[in-house]
Amino acid sequence: MTTLSRHRVLVCGVLSPLAALFLYALVYGTLTRYSADLDKDWLLRLSLSTLAMTVPFLITLVLAFKDRRRHTFSLSGKIGLAIAILSLGLAWKPVSDGLTRSKQVRNMAMRGVTAPPFDTVDILGKTQRLGDHKGEVVLVNIWATWCGPCREEMPLLSQTGTKFSRNGLQVVGIAIDDADAVKGFIKDSPVRYPILLGGDDDPNASLLFGDTRSVLPYSVLIGRDGKLIAQRAGSFTASELAGWLQPHLGSQP
Repeated sequence: MTTLSRHRVLVCGVLSPLAALFLYALVYGTLTRYSADLDKDWLLRLSLSTLAMTVPFLITLVLAFKDRRRHTFSLSGKIGLAIAILSLGLAWKPVSDGLTRSKQVRNMAMRGVTAPPFDTVDILGKTQRLGDHKGEVVLVNIWATWCGPCREEMPLLSQTGTKFSRNGLQVVGIAIDDADAVKGFIKDSPVRYPILLGGDDDPNASLLFGDTRSVLPYSVLIGRDGKLIAQRAGSFTASELAGWLQPHLGSQP
């Protein structure tokens, strides 16, 4: 028996943590790349990726079992198996993310709940209240200057706000960021809707509106009666945004 064969359990055990992380990234990335709907299949992607993390442990366990049957299960093998068992702890992170995402999904499923009051100043120092927009459909977009998808989405939001203004749509941006950074960005890339300063403290406006994963951009739709209609984590394409808004933009009573 070669040296590698004698220590195969140890080798597999030592490699288990790295292999688990690699398999998680590979499976999750592949499933995400070919996903038809990232919002709907998140649980499947997370579950399969987490299961993939257990494969190195299972391989190590099988090899350890074979060595034990042949009475060649040495101290090095026991050490390797112990390391493989400990590598299972890495699965706690995606499990924790899944539990948090489940809470977010429950939050996003809420309908007819009065939107939380939110009073703050805009980039001009003027006090703004979401309650002042009662009678309008309000799209609250929570963003930050350091968030690439947020910045890319803002021209679309600006165009959409103008396009549907006759239908009573008001877009409001809430920046979870440093005030100076926000003012500098808006100066260089102006938009045609108010930008409010939500601060970067914890808890912030993002959590207030149900974003338990702190995913940005995060958008909330508030009805004319001041109640939550819908919530969405992530950016929109033009067709997605139009489809999200149009059912709620009928003729004003």
